[in-house]
Amino acid sequence: MIGRLNHVAIAVKDLAAATAVYKNALGAEVTEPTPQPDHGVTVVFVTLPNTKIEFLEPLGENSPIAKFLEKNPDGGIHHLCYEVDDILAARDKLKAEGARVLGDGNPKIGAHGKPVLFLHPKDFCGTLTELEQA
Repeated sequence: MIGRLNHVAIAVKDLAAATAVYKNALGAEVTEPTPQPDHGVTVVFVTLPNTKIEFLEPLGENSPIAKFLEKNPDGGIHHLCYEVDDILAARDKLKAEGARVLGDGNPKIGAHGKPVLFLHPKDFCGTLTELEQA
């Protein structure tokens, strides 16, 4: 069921500063910032040969990333995202195994324009896990 690692998401207080480090110091290819109001974040992707890094900056006070940064003021890894061939089949299988799907359990459109779901960190070794339709 699980596919390739799509991205590692890192919560940051200053998107421009984080992007500059990867772009200037590491020579990475980075996208332009893209607001994602439905998710309460602005995102930038760093393209790597085998996956991506996603920087997440809070978009407003009620952003889940703002809450994450309150607990982790220096930022840090927020979640891992894996691709799945069929997000609804993956959701149903995981729920049958006892995993908790966050929110209302229905996929939302993510930053790549594809359906995504988030799984409770307590069910995945303390790691918030995102599934994205491949």
